[in-house]
Amino acid sequence: MALKGLDIFKLTPKTNCKECGNPTCMAFAMKVAQGAIPIEKCPHMSDDAKATLSEATAPPMKSLKFGTGETEHTLGGETVLFRHDKTFVSHNLFGVNVCPGCFDDRIGEVEKVSYERIGEHMYTEVLNLGFKGDQAAYVELVKKAMGHNRALILECTDAAAAAAALDVCADAKPILNGATPDNYKEMAELAKAKGVLLGVSAPDLDALYDTTAAIEGLGYKDLVLDVTGATVRDTYANAIQVRRAALKDKDRTFGYPSIVNLGKIAAGDVTKQTALASMFVLKYGSIILMDGMSYAQALPLFGLRQNIYTDPQKPMKVEPGIYALNGATADSPCATTVDFALTYFIVSGELERSGVPVNLLISDAGGYSVLTAWAAGKFSAGSIAKFFKEQDIEGKITSRDLIIPGKAAVLKGELEEQLPGWNIIVAPNEATGLVKFMKDLKA
Repeated sequence: MALKGLDIFKLTPKTNCKECGNPTCMAFAMKVAQGAIPIEKCPHMSDDAKATLSEATAPPMKSLKFGTGETEHTLGGETVLFRHDKTFVSHNLFGVNVCPGCFDDRIGEVEKVSYERIGEHMYTEVLNLGFKGDQAAYVELVKKAMGHNRALILECTDAAAAAAALDVCADAKPILNGATPDNYKEMAELAKAKGVLLGVSAPDLDALYDTTAAIEGLGYKDLVLDVTGATVRDTYANAIQVRRAALKDKDRTFGYPSIVNLGKIAAGDVTKQTALASMFVLKYGSIILMDGMSYAQALPLFGLRQNIYTDPQKPMKVEPGIYALNGATADSPCATTVDFALTYFIVSGELERSGVPVNLLISDAGGYSVLTAWAAGKFSAGSIAKFFKEQDIEGKITSRDLIIPGKAAVLKGELEEQLPGWNIIVAPNEATGLVKFMKDLKA
């Protein structure tokens, strides 16, 4: 059970705390209870007290890391069921199922999925390596996968094959997804010896709970729960009930991240797997595995994930700068709009559809829409002129045509004063009119 500020205060030494300056340490205790400061910051508390409080104040879902270097990822750490209650902590990961016979066919698609969106690198983060009965072939599969800069999951319930695979890749800190009600003791020993996360699966939720509790009883708690069931319905129910048990009922036996393997419940149906993946982004797959992920599949899934796993109180913004569209050069006309991500993608999409080369200039407008930014003074003639100077637009671009949003037409006169020599052109009020507008302008 989580401790409150007063409970922490009872265990905190009554000395002049260096962190909060309060002789009674009440301020420090309240900050710890709110999660604003870790208990380890207290210089006066004993190690035993710190260990007790750290466990009591930890999130109901354990936060875990796997992978190393560029492939390291954080799972779990969630404290709420719904995004409107509090920003989610760790976004889900997408992975592709591979085996000795299908690796070469699927890895090509995996490598193609790589792009930047609003400052985030979007790519398929995980390779799930399935064991098919041949230990030597499995070890070779692991060696091949190691060369593709992805976090790894070893889906293997054979202890000997898992040990051989870990001899190759343990330093990469994969997840060993192989513990079942029948083999959990030896798998727990193997995972503990190699220092990797252990995936746990079972035929139903009761068995999954009992197996997880038994592994915890062995002293190992770096776990991931494979909630994949026999059907879509079972898997969906499992994912929700595990998350609710952890976050709502505070049952730490289910307080671990989850794996959902869509290749097992929608095998061979790419469209269905994509649709299900979007559902489990919402409810509640920590790692979502598919039989393949093409660029076309990835675009909507990564966009959805980014929308769900960002702070709803902080607008999504693109970086200020010059975005050359349709092969624009220094001679191409300029257009400007705000840095609100939705506005940027709508406007840039329509400009690209027009086929007309144009330099899209994005200044810092606070992440607001056009009218909101204008009303707040974030998108004004002064701010645009300042952006021009900071980015040396006149030194980089020879064209002197600047297209402004139709809803900000009021800025035309002021911009002509702030930017002498520039031809200020007012675009349509709606982005849907940009295609015809740009073609007519070129003509």
